[in-house]
Amino acid sequence: MTDPDIVMQPRPAHVETVAGRKPAGVLILGGAHGSLAVARSLGRRNVPVSIVSDDFTLVRLSRFIGACFPWQGPAAPNAARYLLDLAEQHGLQDWLLVPGGDAEVRLIAEARDQLSPVFRVMNCGWAELESVCDKHRLAERAAAVGIASPRIYHVVSEAEAAALDLQFPVVLKPARRETRNVFTLAKAWRADSQEEFVARYREAAEAVGHDQVVVQEMVAGGGETQFSYVALWQGGKPLAQMTARRARQYPVDFSYTSTFVEVVEQPEVRDAAEKLLASIGFEGLVEVEFKYDVRDGLYKVLDVNPRAWTWLGLGEAAGVDFAWLMVCAAAGLPVAGSTIDVEQKWIYVVRDVVASLHLIARGDLSLSDYVASLRRPMTWAAFASDDPMPGLLELPLTVYRVLTKRLPLQRRKPASAAGPDIRRVGIL
Repeated sequence: MTDPDIVMQPRPAHVETVAGRKPAGVLILGGAHGSLAVARSLGRRNVPVSIVSDDFTLVRLSRFIGACFPWQGPAAPNAARYLLDLAEQHGLQDWLLVPGGDAEVRLIAEARDQLSPVFRVMNCGWAELESVCDKHRLAERAAAVGIASPRIYHVVSEAEAAALDLQFPVVLKPARRETRNVFTLAKAWRADSQEEFVARYREAAEAVGHDQVVVQEMVAGGGETQFSYVALWQGGKPLAQMTARRARQYPVDFSYTSTFVEVVEQPEVRDAAEKLLASIGFEGLVEVEFKYDVRDGLYKVLDVNPRAWTWLGLGEAAGVDFAWLMVCAAAGLPVAGSTIDVEQKWIYVVRDVVASLHLIARGDLSLSDYVASLRRPMTWAAFASDDPMPGLLELPLTVYRVLTKRLPLQRRKPASAAGPDIRRVGIL
């Protein structure tokens, strides 16, 4: 099936070439399933791929990863210097840097002038990216270009939180998710009363600081209202783009990760995302998340992820191999046009089972609809027949991460967070 609205666009003629030469290899910084999709796409095309990570991820299990380099993380004071030394020691000059996480995005953006003489770098500077990556500033940018976003309540102290006149429910979110703590891992906390809101605000501020807590109106709706625009941009214009519906997610109310995604035609989402990204002259890979608000019929922007997103592998299955196109674009080579197969789906099995059982239990998903959703062309988040190890070890690795990372953070929550409200933090 051909969708005229999401046909890939040709490379702008003004983009400079880099001697018409593809990068010598690709160095992925962090990430999980999105980075795994990058490694598989490029490894199948015999592009050398290595990863730098401060965590043990599924990506390291892929047979397409040539080397795994440990480091202290992208927030370390010497992170950029470490990458430059790595290039000199292991012959990684002229490799393309691909960020797999939020902190890695910021590192590359802030150190772009330092890194670009050695690596291929395809992204904006931090001054431009911060205006869409920080949720406070994203709302301001959206308003400036005429895009809808959820209402933001400005709060800078616990006293203001206690005195604020709110329309409940509201949602508390970290302005940026570059560190790991109970608040950033949860991604969002809901409050249904003034007392609950003040308690949540106190906990959030303790975790990230008062200036990093975003208080936002809650846009109701499940998977039928959750959409994303994904693309590769260069020269301030999209080279390839696609829209999708995030039908299921985990946790089911405030997503830490998508678990079932399907390609759909959604021109309103595409147009809004294009307007937002063009306003900052965006460059690189990106996912822009929206939610449809049934109250006013508007698609409201929630988040901008300028990195390899979790379900990036859906693009390759649907006919748009974003990772490979990024390699071509980084070399200044033409990006061939294509169309999108809108029948394609993507599933993160380990978490989708949990999310689906939750939805079925509360009556938001029937068992027959769940089974029917699995009878379609499907791309798996972790498993691939030519690279089976990540898929085979995904479940035990997930259990290990829960026991060693999420549960310790859960135990360190303030006492006011204990009790039945475990819905705020996904631990499976």
